[in-house]
Amino acid sequence: MNIDDIVMDPGLKLALDTSKQTREQAIALLDLVSSHPPTSSPSHEFQLQISKQQKLLLTYLAQLRGLHRNAQVGARETKASTAEARQEVDRLHLQLQNLYYEQRHLQGEIAACESYDHKYQQLPLIPVEQFLAEHPERAGLDESALTIARIEHEHKGRLALEEQRQRLLKKKEGLIQANKKRKDDLANLDKDLEKFIDAAKPIQKTFEQVV
Repeated sequence: MNIDDIVMDPGLKLALDTSKQTREQAIALLDLVSSHPPTSSPSHEFQLQISKQQKLLLTYLAQLRGLHRNAQVGARETKASTAEARQEVDRLHLQLQNLYYEQRHLQGEIAACESYDHKYQQLPLIPVEQFLAEHPERAGLDESALTIARIEHEHKGRLALEEQRQRLLKKKEGLIQANKKRKDDLANLDKDLEKFIDAAKPIQKTFEQVV
C-alpha cells in the first residue's frame, strides 16, 4: 500500500510532499555538482547555478523543519487527546460493568422475590368473587390492593373468631367451676347422709328389739 493512501492528515501530507521535493532538490544539486569536471575550476555562471540550487534546497529544508516541528506538536496533542479519550472509554466501560453487575443483582433479587413462598399465599382467603360480592366498593382496586383487602378481611375474621373462642373458653371455665361445685355439694351431701344413717342405726336396733 502506498504511503499516500495511509497518511490522511493534511499537515503530514504536506510534510511528505516537502520531504520528497527536498530529496529531489538535493539529488539535483548533487547531479549538478557532479556534472562539472573536477580538473577545471568552476565558472562564475556555474557557481551561480550551484548557489541558486543551494538556496532552493535550504528553503525546502527550512519548510521541512517547520512542518516537522508542527507534526511533533500535533503528535503530542493527538497523543494527549488519545490518552484522555482512552481514560474516558475506560471510565465508561467501568460504569457499564457496574451497571451490568447492578442489573444482574436486581434480576436476582426480583427472581428471589418472585419465587419466595409468601405466607399470605398459604392463607385460606375467600375467593375474589365472594369478597367483591360482600364488598362491592372494592371492585375498582388493582390486584395488589385487592389482595391486601382480602388479607385484612381474613385478619378481622380471625380476630372475631378469637374473641368468640375466648368467650367460649370463659363460659367453659364457668361451667367447669359450676360442675365442680355441684360435685362438691353432692359429695358433702353423701357424707351428711352417711352420718345420718350411722346416727340412726342405734335407734333402728332399739325399734327392732321392741317389736
